Amino acid sequence: MAIKEKPVIGVFGGSGFYKLLDEFEEHKIETPYGSPSDKVAIGKLSGKLVAFMPRHGAEHQLPPHKINYRANVWAMKSLGVQRLITPCAAGSLQKHVELGSFVVCDQFVDRTNGRADTFYDGPVTTHVSSADPYCPELRRLAVKAGKDCGITMHDKGTVVVIQGPRFSSRSESKWFTSMGWEVINMTQYPEVHLAKELELCVVNISLITDYDTGLIGDVEPVSHAEVVKVFHANNSKLLNLLKKLIDEIPERSDKCSCARALEGARI
Repeated sequence: MAIKEKPVIGVFGGSGFYKLLDEFEEHKIETPYGSPSDKVAIGKLSGKLVAFMPRHGAEHQLPPHKINYRANVWAMKSLGVQRLITPCAAGSLQKHVELGSFVVCDQFVDRTNGRADTFYDGPVTTHVSSADPYCPELRRLAVKAGKDCGITMHDKGTVVVIQGPRFSSRSESKWFTSMGWEVINMTQYPEVHLAKELELCVVNISLITDYDTGLIGDVEPVSHAEVVKVFHANNSKLLNLLKKLIDEIPERSDKCSCARALEGARI
């Protein structure tokens, strides 16, 4: 694999978002953790070299619990990516987080099981903090980019990550809402923490496509078809936001704490 120039910005595409770049070269990446979800497309966006991969695969052939998150994140790191943007379709758990709005999450709650969620299985014991999983600089830039594009933005929120592929029961959804969490999704964990382990800056942009199991009044429980329908209706807003955000992302400073995630993490 010969790549003349390294992309320092990477983007994972979620449900309904399988293509970002108009002109690109595709690269098949081999990793120590197996095959990534798909080939990586590399091309220019907003004048910068960007790497793009659909996390579910180009044909959406991988359900959330079958995604090889370690291979995906490792592939981005191996290409030279330092800044990772992880947009996704997500459900709302709170009435004020409305359909079509965007949430730039600052916290996650992990409700998954059995997923390979670390690169560090020994022999060196490594404990990487997840106290602040998302990059504060990229979050600030993402919120500003969205507002500049006229999008309703929530500048913070907790995403509870469920195992999938099933959606929540009504009782589970009621519990998540009662805890005050704003967003529900199936892919942010372990994706975000694996990126942190490789000292990448990560920002999540959650596009709200549904009210989980029927949060408000008599709305119908979430279905995948409805999620994709709302995502497609708002896809142009997401693309505009990404273009604006990528244009505004500066070179990473040595002062960024994301670049020092392994400091003090090893015994």
